[in-house]
Amino acid sequence: MTADPELAAGRIGTLARRVGDLRGWRRCLVAVGLGVSAVAAQAPLHVLPGLVVAFSGLVWLLDGAGRRRRAFLDGWLFGVGYFAAGLYWVANAFLVEAARFAWMIPAVVLGLSCALALFAGMATLVAHRFRLSGIMRICLLAAAWAVFEWLRGWVFTGFPWNSVGAVWVAVPPVLQAAAWIGVYGLSMVTVYAAAAFGALAAPGRLRWPAAVSGVLLLAAFGAVGAIRLATAPDGTVPEVRLRIVQPNIDQRDKIRSDRRQAGLRRLALMSMENAGGRATHVIWPEAAVRLSMLADPRNRSLVRAVVPRDGLLVTGAVRVRRGPGGRATAAWNSVVAVDHDGGLAGNYDKHHLVPLGEYVPLRGILPLAKLTPGRIDFSPGPGPQTLDLQGLPPFSPLICYEVIFPGAVVASGKRPRWLLNVTNDAWFGYSSGPYQHFAAARMRAVEEGLPLVRAANTGISAVVDAYGRVVHRLALGERGVIDAPLPRVAPGPTLYARFGDIPAAVAATLIFGGGLVMYRRRAGNGAAGRLRPADDEAGSP
Repeated sequence: MTADPELAAGRIGTLARRVGDLRGWRRCLVAVGLGVSAVAAQAPLHVLPGLVVAFSGLVWLLDGAGRRRRAFLDGWLFGVGYFAAGLYWVANAFLVEAARFAWMIPAVVLGLSCALALFAGMATLVAHRFRLSGIMRICLLAAAWAVFEWLRGWVFTGFPWNSVGAVWVAVPPVLQAAAWIGVYGLSMVTVYAAAAFGALAAPGRLRWPAAVSGVLLLAAFGAVGAIRLATAPDGTVPEVRLRIVQPNIDQRDKIRSDRRQAGLRRLALMSMENAGGRATHVIWPEAAVRLSMLADPRNRSLVRAVVPRDGLLVTGAVRVRRGPGGRATAAWNSVVAVDHDGGLAGNYDKHHLVPLGEYVPLRGILPLAKLTPGRIDFSPGPGPQTLDLQGLPPFSPLICYEVIFPGAVVASGKRPRWLLNVTNDAWFGYSSGPYQHFAAARMRAVEEGLPLVRAANTGISAVVDAYGRVVHRLALGERGVIDAPLPRVAPGPTLYARFGDIPAAVAATLIFGGGLVMYRRRAGNGAAGRLRPADDEAGSP
C-alpha cells in the first residue's frame, strides 16, 4: 500500500500545531528533549535523523512562540539539552581527584551548558524577530544558528565544541564541503536541511519541495565531495616515518609525582619496540614528560635509546621556570623537540589555555584551584606557530583543545605542511568527549587541506589525511604504537584556508538581507507580525 503524501503532511501539520501550542513545563521539557535529540547526531553515535526531529521541532516551537521572550526561552532550553547531553563528560575531569573537585560538577556542567545555551537562544530570537514563516523562517534560523556558533567560538576565549556541521565526519563526501565553507557554513546548510522538514506542516503545494530542498543541497555537496575524494592524489612524504606512541596511562597516575618516572619508562620501552620498522621521528602525547626530567643522566640515556640518530623525539612536555630557592615562578604546557643527545631542537607553548584546567579565571576573586597539578597557573604562549625541524616538513603544533578552533590552527605567514595535535584525553575517561575531540581534529584537516597526526595518551591517536580520512588509528583506551608515513598535503590551499569564514558570512548576510526585505514588504502591506489566533495568548512561559 502506497502512503498518501498529503495525508502524511496533514498528520505532520497536526503534530506541529500541538508542539507549537504547548505551554508550561511540557513545552520546556520538549525543548530540552529536542536539544538532546540534536546532540545524538554528534560523535560517537552519529544518529543523523536526530537532527531532523530536533530542528523541525524547534521550528514548530517558534511558530507557536508568540512573544520574543518565549522564542528566546525555547532556543535557550533547546541549547541546555544540547550542551548538557553533549558535555556531560566534563564531569569526569573533576572526578580524577574527587575529594577536592567533585563538589564543583553540578555548577560547572550545568553552568557551562546554561551559558553556552544563550547562543542558541539568541539564534532563535533573531529568527523569530523577522516575523516570517515557512521556508524563510527556516533559512533565518539556519543563518542565525551559524552566526551564533561562530560567536560561541570567540566570546570569552571561545568554546566551539560540537558545532552542528561536525556531524558529517561520519559521511566523508559531505564532509568535504568544509574545505570550501568551513564548519560554520556546513552548520548553516545542515540546520537548514534538518529544519526544512518542518515545512511539511505548512499549507500549500510547495511544502514537499521545500522539505526536500535541504536534502538536495546536501546531496549536491556530497556529489562534489565524492568527486574530490575520487580525484585526491595519494602518496606520502618520502623519508619520513613517524612512530606515534599511545601509552594509555591512567590520569590518576599521571598526576602523581611518584609515578612520573614509571610513565617515562613505559613511553621509552614502547618507543623502542620494532612495531613496524625503523622510525625517523617519535611522537609522544601531551604532557608526556616534565622537561626537567631530561636533566637526569638516566633519563638522557633513555632518550638516546628512543630518538633515531638523525631524527627527533617530538613530545608534549611541561616546562617550569624556577626562581630563588627552587620555587616555581612560571609554567608552560609545551611541545618540544629533543634530539638524540637530549638537546632541545624546537619548542612551542600552548596559547589557548583551558579555564579551570590550566588556569583559574579571575583568580584574585575566585578561591578555586586548577585541576592540573601545581600551585601556579600555566602561562599562555604567543600564538599559533609553524615549527621547521630537522627531517620534517614544517608543521603547526596544536595542544589539546587548540585543535577545535576553526581558522585558528595555522599561523599567518609561513604555511605548514601538516598539523600535529598532542592531547591527553585521559581526563575524560571512556566517554563521548574523546570521540568529539577527534571529530573536531578531522574537521580542521579538511578545512585547511592539511594532513593531521594525533598523539593522545589514552586515545584516540591517529593519522588523518588532508581529506579527513583516517589512515591509521588506535582506539580509545588502547595501548599501542602507530608506525606510519606522513600523508602528502592536498594540492594548493583550500578555499577555506584562503578566505576563512567569509563565504559563510556572505551567505548569512544575503539571507538576513532577504529576510529584512520580506519583513518590510509585509509591514508595508500590514501583514508583518500577524499571528495565528492561538498566538495572542502565547506570551508567558
